[in-house]
Amino acid sequence: MDPLRLALVQMRPGEAPDANLEEALAQIELAAERGAQVICLPELFLTPYPCQEEDPARFDLAEPIPGPTSEALAKAAGRHEVALVASLFERRAAGVYHNTALTFDESGHQVGMYRKMHIPDDPLYYEKFYFAPGDLGFQSTQTRQGRIGTLVCWDQWFPEAARLTVTAGAELLLYPTAIGWQFDEGEEEDRAQHDAWETIQRGHAIANGVFVAAVNRVGREGGIRFWGQSFVADPRGRVIARASASEPELLIVDCDLATVEQTRREWPFLRDRRIDAYGDLTRRIRD
Repeated sequence: MDPLRLALVQMRPGEAPDANLEEALAQIELAAERGAQVICLPELFLTPYPCQEEDPARFDLAEPIPGPTSEALAKAAGRHEVALVASLFERRAAGVYHNTALTFDESGHQVGMYRKMHIPDDPLYYEKFYFAPGDLGFQSTQTRQGRIGTLVCWDQWFPEAARLTVTAGAELLLYPTAIGWQFDEGEEEDRAQHDAWETIQRGHAIANGVFVAAVNRVGREGGIRFWGQSFVADPRGRVIARASASEPELLIVDCDLATVEQTRREWPFLRDRRIDAYGDLTRRIRD
């Protein structure tokens, strides 16, 4: 099997959703011209990150699925014959909203919908005000090149989410992301936070024998300095490509999915799991 060519579109969204969509569509076209077969956009790419304060007016940014943006993305996927993953602010019903990632196949059909399961509530990341937790579970989607699983940003920190997506069949984990520094705490703390983010995802790659890709936004928005540095790690946890820390970038990476099988044979973590002993994982904590 030829390697899967993956494109991560690291963006700096501006204030105008129409302009952000046009930029995303232009990057999708460019990625396709460069041979990309799977393309992933950052979390909530259509606007500046909307959750830095609790403002009911920002619910107006949401749209139904299907809706204008999902339809434009579906057409782009079909036109360029690529699989496409994109994160949107979904209006499910009056008063019910989700942070939702859609997957479109090479013919432009929506073949996957993942609603973000882990919802943060931190300074400048007030997502619990906006989003109901996901209710579609962890899943993977078949593309021509292989099975991909999509999770979203805060999901990156939870080994259970990666594991369940892999046991659903994923060979590549994609994480649309919006992460950066909220406070000016100095270079040492900045490095520690970024290193923790990258390290835990490399751990998901190792523990599950899969490729892991995180695509971030970049630049300052309000009180957050988004750190960019979108990256891809191989099944041994090695970072094989990393984007700029300061500029938008189209990161193109070849992922040889044959190494998933090879790595899992050599490091058979999935084989050796003691699934009979993990029942307490369904408890918040053991008292």
